[in-house]
Amino acid sequence: MFSSHDGLCTIGELAEHLGVSVKTVRFYSDRGLLPEASRSAGGHRRYGPDAVQRLGMIRSLRGLDLPLPDVRRILDELDARGDREGAGAGGALEDAVAGRLRGLGSERAALRWREAALRLVQECPAAERPARLRLVGAVAAPPSTAPLARFWRAWLPPRMPARSVTAFLEAAVPAPPDDPRPAQVLAFARLHAFVTRPCGGAGADAGQPRAHGVAGARAPAVLYAGLAEAYDLAGAELRRGAAPAPGEALDGFVDAYASTYGTRDTPAFRRVLAERLADDPRIDRYWELTAAVISAPGGPPEPTPGSAHDWLFAALEEQSRATGHGGARPPVTSA
Repeated sequence: MFSSHDGLCTIGELAEHLGVSVKTVRFYSDRGLLPEASRSAGGHRRYGPDAVQRLGMIRSLRGLDLPLPDVRRILDELDARGDREGAGAGGALEDAVAGRLRGLGSERAALRWREAALRLVQECPAAERPARLRLVGAVAAPPSTAPLARFWRAWLPPRMPARSVTAFLEAAVPAPPDDPRPAQVLAFARLHAFVTRPCGGAGADAGQPRAHGVAGARAPAVLYAGLAEAYDLAGAELRRGAAPAPGEALDGFVDAYASTYGTRDTPAFRRVLAERLADDPRIDRYWELTAAVISAPGGPPEPTPGSAHDWLFAALEEQSRATGHGGARPPVTSA
């Protein structure tokens, strides 16, 4: 292709050889990705033999939709290694490809979410579409769980260690499904509206349960760690359709409170604990919507910390009724 006596080619010849436009070659040259070998007496760009392989590499990288900054880093790395053909492309290319794959995953998730949201609007009665559109339109695609996490951070005890908060959020904040159905989009949108409503969100009228009002820097972490184990056990019972009943799950549930309060698990303690839990505020709507988000459409609801708590509380109430009334209150200190 290099027919000139000095072995260089014009911008037009280079463009024709690679099957691209002159404008494309000029674009990469102007951004320093495709250096010129020289200029002709008339000021025209001239390129050396290396430009063919370099422009081919640029086209390949751009064909993978890698952004220009990543292309520049890859080319700089190849230049530093003297690798003209890119046969040993290393860290910069690996990082760029990994980053683009993450980006594509996010883009696919956004498209799937938008498709389900559009079907949700399309399939509802015409009179409900404006309200439905406002509801789902308030949620980003793909959706963010940050508002849900903020809701729980405001709800949790202020002395909770960061590790314990993270563990709680992993259990309490539902991850949006990768391939959502319209019903799941609707549930997540309602969940988002629930935690972001005016006047401080849904937590404004659902503060910390009195039963969680314990003193000491470690107390909240101890309590929530014990409850998490009990909820896992109760979740297994829920999945197999078991009715609320005494057993390992309930023992762990009561022990979480008894250990935190520094008292013993006795029938009297269980009766008083049941009374106190019955009077505490609840966030049932949050857990109902969470179950709708994480459960397969048409299938049984997946257990949540909320449904596990309900199962354990029902078992505790039934046992307390069976063992009678009375007994001193557990030594609980307000937070």
